[in-house]
Amino acid sequence: MAKKKQSNRFTSVAVKPTAADHSFNLVVDVFLVVLLIIIAVPLWSTITLSFRPNDYIGNNLEGMFLAPWNWSTSAYEALLGNAGFILAFGNSIKILIGGVATALLLTIPLAYVLSIHSLPGRRYLNLLIIIPYVFNVGMIPSYLLVTNLGLIDKLAAVFLPGAISTYNCLIMRSFFEGIPNELKESSRIDGATEIQVLLLIILPLSKAIIMTIGLFYGVSFWNDFFHAMLYLNSNKLQPLPILLRNILMASGMNEYVEVNAFGDAPIAAIKAASVFMSAIPMVIAYPFIQKYFTKGTLLGSVKG
Repeated sequence: MAKKKQSNRFTSVAVKPTAADHSFNLVVDVFLVVLLIIIAVPLWSTITLSFRPNDYIGNNLEGMFLAPWNWSTSAYEALLGNAGFILAFGNSIKILIGGVATALLLTIPLAYVLSIHSLPGRRYLNLLIIIPYVFNVGMIPSYLLVTNLGLIDKLAAVFLPGAISTYNCLIMRSFFEGIPNELKESSRIDGATEIQVLLLIILPLSKAIIMTIGLFYGVSFWNDFFHAMLYLNSNKLQPLPILLRNILMASGMNEYVEVNAFGDAPIAAIKAASVFMSAIPMVIAYPFIQKYFTKGTLLGSVKG
């Protein structure tokens, strides 16, 4: 009893922070505040610019402090009332949903197979996965492959070539390796197949890593500009990044063909509103995935 009381007494003693600890915390706090300002000021500038009225006279600094009752929603009304923007937004949503679903459908089984240590040839399979990650085949062979598959002018051409990311696959593989092997073995003893082990045992325990990898894929497909520019020739198939690029180039070169299609709203407000609206889906999705993000990333990178 004396030893137990003594151990409890020692564990309840709080460590008093030193002057060095206070200095370190102060430096970290200042750094975080500066980082917050660096991120918040451009964001606020973009938001206020998107609500700037057409008759506004003043510089950008004054516009950042423009009273909300003087804001104008003409840029958003012009964007939402434009058929081209709605079509591009819908194409991006299709690419996002189709890309994330396809990527997870391919990455999860591959990562699970690579996590089985008793799999014959597992080392060579891991090597085959890493080689394309280190040595890129290049743009021309990729374009010829997509062309031969008949994917030109199809939305699948944007997400199918990058449906399996080596980095994401290795993170998910490490997460699966961290799941106790006894759970898998007991299921196999009960007569479960590998597919049943994956669906009934592994996946319910892997919600964190699935959400995390899904977020990685979603951000990648949503912001994908290069593949859409390379493989999609039809204007009806252009996603949001291509439309934003056309708006920015047209306004920057004083070519008003693209910009005039959005009504009488200021050009700068249209650009800011389009940039802000393109970020809305990721902003909405992130709070729901945030609780899984840190857990999935840390647990998936332990065994690397």
